[in-house]
Amino acid sequence: MEQTRRFKDIPQISPDTLAVLESLGFERATPVQEAAIPLFCGNKDVSVDACTGSGKTLAFLIPLIEKLRRSEDPLKKHQIGALVVSPTRELARQIHTVLEPFAASVPGLTTMLLVGGSDPIADVAAFKVRGANVLVGTPGRLHDVFERSDVLDARRLEVLVLDEADRLLDAGYGKHLEALMRRLPKQRRTGLFSATQTEAVEALARAGLRNQVRVNVAVRPVASTSGRTPEEASGEKKGKKAEQRVTPSGLQASYLVCQSDEKLAQLVHFLKGHKEDKVIVYFLTCACVDFYSLALPAAVGDAQLDLTALHGKMKQSQREAKLASFAANPSGALLCTDVAARGLDIPDVAWIVQVDPPQDPDVFVHRVGRTARMGRSGRALTFLMPHEAAYVEFLRIRKVPMVEEPAAEGVPKVLSQVRQLAESDREVMEKGTSAFVSYMRGYREHQCRFIFRAEGLDLGRLATAFALLRLPRMPELRGLGDLPNFTPSSVDPNTVKFKNKQREKQRQKKLVERALQQKLAAATERPLRQRPEETKERRLPAAKRRQIEARQDVEDFATEYRMLKKVKKGRMSEEDFDVALGIKAPQEEEDGADAERPKSKGRQQDTISTPSRVLAAAFPSR
Repeated sequence: MEQTRRFKDIPQISPDTLAVLESLGFERATPVQEAAIPLFCGNKDVSVDACTGSGKTLAFLIPLIEKLRRSEDPLKKHQIGALVVSPTRELARQIHTVLEPFAASVPGLTTMLLVGGSDPIADVAAFKVRGANVLVGTPGRLHDVFERSDVLDARRLEVLVLDEADRLLDAGYGKHLEALMRRLPKQRRTGLFSATQTEAVEALARAGLRNQVRVNVAVRPVASTSGRTPEEASGEKKGKKAEQRVTPSGLQASYLVCQSDEKLAQLVHFLKGHKEDKVIVYFLTCACVDFYSLALPAAVGDAQLDLTALHGKMKQSQREAKLASFAANPSGALLCTDVAARGLDIPDVAWIVQVDPPQDPDVFVHRVGRTARMGRSGRALTFLMPHEAAYVEFLRIRKVPMVEEPAAEGVPKVLSQVRQLAESDREVMEKGTSAFVSYMRGYREHQCRFIFRAEGLDLGRLATAFALLRLPRMPELRGLGDLPNFTPSSVDPNTVKFKNKQREKQRQKKLVERALQQKLAAATERPLRQRPEETKERRLPAAKRRQIEARQDVEDFATEYRMLKKVKKGRMSEEDFDVALGIKAPQEEEDGADAERPKSKGRQQDTISTPSRVLAAAFPSR
């Protein structure tokens, strides 16, 4: 890592802040900190674009603290001086943890973390009692507290920070951000920080930043331990100018091509060979994480692996406990979704393994950025199916170089053990089915659809990969019949029981209740079908019946009027008119005499029935 300035050589940083930095072990500023801190401490709004793991958190927390430290009048209990907005609860909690020692160095400065997963009314009550001068939180919860609290005062706010700004806009937080920014004073310093700049971020910068400065910290590849850069390893010519990259300089990224039903075996082989390392393994959906957390222990056999599952559908308390446990362990594997892809600083992560590439290609950079942080080295491995090989060139164009790593040969076939487990434990069977369904639907939502084509999926191999006993009923499989590379199990899925006795007892109880409901429905459905139509009509409310009768009267009146006009014009006989009104029964014609009888206008007037005369009086002819 190239030498940068020491923090003590940056004049905008006060001695008290330097003391905190020294106690935390920070001596030198990273390139992004060296570039952004002087600007943000001054009268500049900044839009910072730097690779993940480059130290962006300190790049905005130090200026935030310095501005509040220099405030002439101390902030009161409920006055907000700074606001930090983060897209995820985990990242907001991490930022708040880093902020606390710096805030403690400013007399009277208080902070508060506001994230989802708890009662917003409780957060409002806590703010009313304790107050806070710096708020760190997620957009939804911050918006709730601003809306509900009648004591929160943001008129003296000096600093607004949007961390992972691209994610804040992509995740649909636009309305909450807009409502928050309307409540903040225009004379403030604003910072947008992200590893990836999108058009939405640039538009926000143009609209919301005053006296803006764009900070773009480029990363160039450094020589690897083998003496070659990743570009040289991929076959680039000698002497060619090194390209810029958006991933950390200490990261070596590689990819492995295999079929979907080979991924589990390759992953088991990898984890067995890196039992002493700390590894983060990414999957496409929450259901995939749940399935692999059950399948991996069965697949590895006697080899003990320390596995931790984490995804967004878990309760907040579970997520925090699992993340803290993994961070504290010296080794192990974290099985997770993109909930752990952004901003999290987990110490000593040696490997990032992506069993499934992310739906959003921008997230790829954030995933691999969980390793090789702050100038350290790290490795990343991505599994690709054969039809996804073009993703490598796509990433190279986006300044993410990767080299190919051959798939391990002779790895044991582990899917048979997992399928045996699915045939004996309903939980594994159900998790596999849920993972298959969610994977297929998540795959269709890839933003790079020209590479990740749903039509290119081998559905038979995919069903085998998730240890399915039968194919589920879903629209995507309708009309396909038997799939190649998939053999249904001889075990009837309806007979598979939960190994957990309590869950099996609950399942049997639900089956009995469902059977009773079906019998009751069948018993009550038969009499209903035998009831005459008149009975159903009598059930209508009186007001509804009156509306129907009034509508019918109007229609009948209009029909009679049309027929009367035909009679007056000679296009309809009086007898046909009376028959149509039900006044006279139809008579059979004899030898066609009636049909040939002449129709005179005078005779019509003489023979018009009483109802017809009423109509004639009501609508006289012209």
